[in-house]
Amino acid sequence: MSHGAKTPLTFVVIALAFAVAMPAPASAARYASRTLQVGKHGRDVKRLQRYLTLAGHRTRRDGDFGRRTKRALRATERDLELHADGIATRREQRAIRRAVARPGTGGSAYMAPPPPTETVPGAKGRVGSDGFAVPPSSAPRSVKNVIAAGNKIAKTPYKWGGGHGSWDETGYDCSGSVSYALHGGGLLGSSMVSGDFAHWGSRGHGSWITIYANASHVYMVVAGMRFDTSARSRTGSRWTMESRSSDGFAIRHPDGY
Repeated sequence: MSHGAKTPLTFVVIALAFAVAMPAPASAARYASRTLQVGKHGRDVKRLQRYLTLAGHRTRRDGDFGRRTKRALRATERDLELHADGIATRREQRAIRRAVARPGTGGSAYMAPPPPTETVPGAKGRVGSDGFAVPPSSAPRSVKNVIAAGNKIAKTPYKWGGGHGSWDETGYDCSGSVSYALHGGGLLGSSMVSGDFAHWGSRGHGSWITIYANASHVYMVVAGMRFDTSARSRTGSRWTMESRSSDGFAIRHPDGY
């Protein structure tokens, strides 16, 4: 054997070292490990497509990021108040996953909402660090009941169609969430879709409850606290004290509130 010749064992060692040094192929990329946009493909794209479908924006779950996936992503970005450019950054992917996470996958221990008797002084409620809403002491009983009902589902996941087949669901979409809370306050008999809320009740802002609705989304502000499925992507709760633009929304309120 000449000098420098390598034994079969040496070749095996070199091959293994080369394989370890090679990065994992894009097709095997973990979810939220890279930015996703048109032209990307892989396991993480397929996972994103699954989450977009759970958010109610249908797309093929084929692992290829095409124009159809981009349209679904942009619609979901608008729903969740993210930058609607059809490019899923790692932060956005995590936000979308949080918004549609199934029960038990949130990673945090269950916390009971505050008792219905707990209030804060004045005419404006407060959202605590636990994500639950506390009503103001001066609010009418029906408004307090709306808030209490909202607390019951505040941390359930987003589920397309949730709240329309039954009040007792594992998750709720935007109109199902608003319907559930209003029903809990005795202000709504059956669930409605977003577009119907744009013509429901009376026009303009209410003294206690204001509903913002268009054909694709609905949210409401109750005693100064926003109840909105889009808030889940950042807070893990439908309640938030942060405001959002009402451009493009019809503004309505329940009669008398």
